[in-house]
Amino acid sequence: MAQQTLSLEIDPGWTRNKITEFIRTEIHAAGFQRAVIGVSGGVDSAVTCYLTVEALGSENVLAARMPYKTSPHESLEHAGLVIEAAGVQEITIPITDMVDSLFAQFPEAGRVRRGNAMARTRMIVLYDQSAAFNGLVVGTGNKTEILLGYTTLYGDSACALIPLGDLYKTQVRQLARAIDVPEVIITKPPSADLWLGQTDEGELGFTYEDVDHLFRYLVDEGYSPQACVETGFDPTFVNAVIEQMRHNQFKRALPPIAKLGQGKPAYEFRLSEDW
Repeated sequence: MAQQTLSLEIDPGWTRNKITEFIRTEIHAAGFQRAVIGVSGGVDSAVTCYLTVEALGSENVLAARMPYKTSPHESLEHAGLVIEAAGVQEITIPITDMVDSLFAQFPEAGRVRRGNAMARTRMIVLYDQSAAFNGLVVGTGNKTEILLGYTTLYGDSACALIPLGDLYKTQVRQLARAIDVPEVIITKPPSADLWLGQTDEGELGFTYEDVDHLFRYLVDEGYSPQACVETGFDPTFVNAVIEQMRHNQFKRALPPIAKLGQGKPAYEFRLSEDW
């Protein structure tokens, strides 16, 4: 690995205030006062929940736990720690019956199909609760996951705003310590809870810390892949990361529209503030 000189350190106080104000501004601008968050027991959802409470007040935040039958019991416990500390309203909705009823028709389905269905089922639940609670769904993704495309399209990527989207995973952990997220949540291996024993880093094939350091050069400073290698990063590692980014690049964009020359495409149109 490279002899890194670019720091991943953040100013936790400034970052906390900036994100809290972002959450408050975006939700109020959309005409809402409340938020719904899927709380998994992981560090990303914990930080998101804490900061959303700071932005809106605990009475305006609903935390949803959505376990599958293979979900580790500790995940429910850790989510419970977050819910108790944040003082939010909470609901637990198991997704086992919903997922299993689908795959009863497709018993040959592998774990990727099943994992994606779990993520999308959880998002169905969150958006239903969004309607019931009259709150926007707040996403829990981070910059590392977004760049890698390490997400289920229209599953855990579906949300109204992503407060941690400009923080690398390593930086989310820094912020978590600053706002007193329980250490057991910060230090446990990250997992999307898609199948028994699944971990993010095991599935990716590299650690968040290593890829975050690479992204400081590749993304933030605009180094070419070759320049990253010359800096000291392993070429096999660099190529693997870039290939994953290339393969999943479509997840970071709105669906393309066939432009027919009739003015701006709908996605690009913005209402005037004067209207």
